[in-house]
Amino acid sequence: MPSLTVVLLEGDAGVAQSLVSALSQTFSSVQQVQSVGELRNRIAKNRAQVAILDIENSSLSDVEHLSHDFPGACIVCTHRVADEEMWAAALQAGAADVCPTNDIAGIVRAALDYAGRQRSAAA
Repeated sequence: MPSLTVVLLEGDAGVAQSLVSALSQTFSSVQQVQSVGELRNRIAKNRAQVAILDIENSSLSDVEHLSHDFPGACIVCTHRVADEEMWAAALQAGAADVCPTNDIAGIVRAALDYAGRQRSAAA
């Protein structure tokens, strides 16, 4: 199990619970938060390597600020509605990946790929 800390901000409580349960099987620490401010605080306090952010309940400027303020963190945006313009804008704003909310494997893969790149860069 990778020793990555994940912080999750998901607007739908049921989806959040499912994500926490699934992500906890792969990552050592998964923490759910209720606001972008709390997400920022947890990333800073716990040196979280991965932030999963529901892009439908936050803004692209939130993604941009998180990317700028926490350059070592992997930001994975989730969404329920397929919108290629939103995906492109989120990636442009600094997200490492954009995944459908129900694509647990894609979300995990995005975080693990990021962790692998970070280890390779450090070597």
